[in-house]
Amino acid sequence: MDIDELYYQAVDLLKELIATPSISREENNAADIIERFFSNNGATPHRHGNNVWCIANDFDESRPTLLLNSHIDTVKPASGWTRDPFSPDVDEAGKLYGLGSNDAGASLVSLIATFLYLNNRKRNYNLIMLASCEEEVSGKNGIEAALPLLPPISVAIVGEPTNMQPAIAEKGLMVLDGIITGVSGHAARNEGVNAIYNALPIIETLRTLQFPKASSTLGPVKISVTQIEAGTQHNVVPDCCKIVVDVRTTDAYSNIETLELIRQAVPDCELTPRSTRLNPSSISPEHPIIKRLELMGAVPFGSPTLSDQALMSWQSVKLGPGQSSRSHTANEFIYLDEIRNAIETYIKLLDGIIL
Repeated sequence: MDIDELYYQAVDLLKELIATPSISREENNAADIIERFFSNNGATPHRHGNNVWCIANDFDESRPTLLLNSHIDTVKPASGWTRDPFSPDVDEAGKLYGLGSNDAGASLVSLIATFLYLNNRKRNYNLIMLASCEEEVSGKNGIEAALPLLPPISVAIVGEPTNMQPAIAEKGLMVLDGIITGVSGHAARNEGVNAIYNALPIIETLRTLQFPKASSTLGPVKISVTQIEAGTQHNVVPDCCKIVVDVRTTDAYSNIETLELIRQAVPDCELTPRSTRLNPSSISPEHPIIKRLELMGAVPFGSPTLSDQALMSWQSVKLGPGQSSRSHTANEFIYLDEIRNAIETYIKLLDGIIL
């Protein structure tokens, strides 16, 4: 199958996916389409829930395994759409419009095309293509449910809109619920201990907190107090102040290490993480995939946005067509030329590489 045919098939597949609503946790019909596409093109699909994957025909457990991954789900359409978000229209400039066209439909179909091209070619590595669900909500039935069913992975390419520049590190995420206590009393008298006042120096500490180590690609850990709640009525000194803290972690520390450093900095605030599972991720700048991309003219960078990399325990790079700034916007689009370029770039990167 030549690249032209792969490109046309990829565009047709993306149009079919755009026309099929696949909001997170409602991806069943899109998963059916992916499963059928693999079967119609000589690959053997496997499925768990709405996660669909194929393993290349020459799997050998003695070789390293490369995972290609992107997601089939989308966010809900933004209110500002002036087009039908489920109508895959192409304008005279070669823009293909539709919900999920940029994030991450173009990456998904380009990686599937790459898998079909490489499936029967000689490689020194195993190849798996995984189309996962629930990425936009970090759902537990998404890639996290599928990964235990796959062979051990050595490295992954995660398809997200990066303008085909390699994101060699990605921030993780923790959301912390904090409680600061006081003593209730009547607001008209000099009694009680105001929990809001106790919270003020804690919030300031979190605002200015710096850790000893910073990531070379992602910079410092970013901590933001984003919600606050206290008090029951105007004449009662509050004895409890609740805060929510958004923490964007880096590859300088694990999420658990970051949590412990924050707790040490604000011992008078009881901090409870909603989850520590969305970890930062990275790949060595010396990895063969990154070195070859640099020879091809790509420029590595660090990404502040979250993807399914957060649930991968091995090295991974985020690389895909489109622009991150288009994601989750009204009238989302991808240029058709970006899809063709992505397929060509993925194939040039992976055909013959030694992992």
